[in-house]
Amino acid sequence: MNSITSFLVLVLLLAGAVSGAYVSPYLAPCFVLAAVLLASTLKMANAWQKFVILRAGKLQSVKGPGLFMILPVIDSVTAVIDERIQTTAFNAEQALTKDTVPVNVDAIIFWHVNDAEKAALAITDYRQAIDRVAQTSLREMIGASMLASLLSDRKASDEQLRVEIGAKTAAWGIAVMSVEVRDVAIPVALQDAMSRQAQAEREKQARMILGSAEALVAEKFVEAAAIYEGHPHALQLRAMNIIYETTKERGATILMPSSMVDSMNPVALSAAVASTDLNGAAIPGLKTAA
Repeated sequence: MNSITSFLVLVLLLAGAVSGAYVSPYLAPCFVLAAVLLASTLKMANAWQKFVILRAGKLQSVKGPGLFMILPVIDSVTAVIDERIQTTAFNAEQALTKDTVPVNVDAIIFWHVNDAEKAALAITDYRQAIDRVAQTSLREMIGASMLASLLSDRKASDEQLRVEIGAKTAAWGIAVMSVEVRDVAIPVALQDAMSRQAQAEREKQARMILGSAEALVAEKFVEAAAIYEGHPHALQLRAMNIIYETTKERGATILMPSSMVDSMNPVALSAAVASTDLNGAAIPGLKTAA
């Protein structure tokens, strides 16, 4: 009994008690009878509720929201339907994917009743039916999907489940708003194998990048060699710069052969080149201080 009906019934009972005590004792039963009729006649539905009313076993109407009246004894409220958005969690344990991998999948469905008459008369318990249909559809979807697509493309799986479940529940007056797969659990051994595979793929990618970098470096070395071949003085300066960069650190000692020192002396090199041109043959390099 709703609060408004309870208040009116209480008022009638108090009026009957007062009239029976001070006016006439015959008036009290009349007020009591009126209170009983009012309690069984006046109904109130909240904004999210629909009352399905049968009259002599046949559908009479669907009432709500607000106040309404029914005929006592003849009319009966067979169901009170909540039209707010509902959530139902469901899962599938040890379901085999298309590539025969056992997985545990947890999901949740968001739905609401859009036809109170069908929800009350077309099925016995629509809440339990939604749970059963959701579980069956989830197992069918898992069996038709590869593990890789199930893990990587969840949005497509969610949409597929929403369409399949919605098609089955439409006849019951149930509209499926969305389905979300919350978790896909795979065996521990398979997790280790997938982790090793991912690590191998990353190493392969790193080696490919390193190989490309080595190829680019080799091309630059070839270009530098061609430049140094036509400009020997540039090669000498480069060698001297390398030695300087090496000896910048404090306390570093480098032992160099005298022939290498002579090759870095441009004066000695010029003299050797001049002697070669004059005598027609190469002469040993002169050892002079750089």
